Amino acid sequence: MKKINLLLIGLLISIGAIGQDIKIGYTNVEYILSFLPETKQVQSEVQAYGTQLQNQLQSKITDFQSKADAFQKTAATMTDLIRADKQEELQNLQASIQKFQTEAQTSIAQKEQDLFKPLFEKISNAINVVSERESYSHVFSAGVPGVDVLLYARPTDDISNLVLAELGIDPPANNN
Repeated sequence: MKKINLLLIGLLISIGAIGQDIKIGYTNVEYILSFLPETKQVQSEVQAYGTQLQNQLQSKITDFQSKADAFQKTAATMTDLIRADKQEELQNLQASIQKFQTEAQTSIAQKEQDLFKPLFEKISNAINVVSERESYSHVFSAGVPGVDVLLYARPTDDISNLVLAELGIDPPANNN
């Protein structure tokens, strides 16, 4: 059944391609992103945000450690009720630290996604402009291990430097 479906898809693509010019190119968005001047600013903002959260986490850990140390030093002299209350307080602080760590990681990832989104849109728009101008019918993504949709292509079909030029960035001489 799969072979029949693949055959039909291939046939439909072939029929659709008759009379149409097919020009295929590819690009590496990460490569292009590395040349955008805004990338360093975004990376810096994400790092600053991460440092801010890390400092907050460290403050929570320091607070927990000082309370745990104090508890260990005085636990023998506490009544059972006070000892149980202090243990519960320490458990709550520890749970709070773990929750904060998880939420901080999620928050950093979201911040990174939010800050990079306009850059990816900018690159996508430039890819569209270059594709239209150069009459590419298809442009594939390359260069992201595990996400590559391109298994083989001629280096001459790489439009990355054309996209960089569209973005007003001089492409490096050693690529294409």
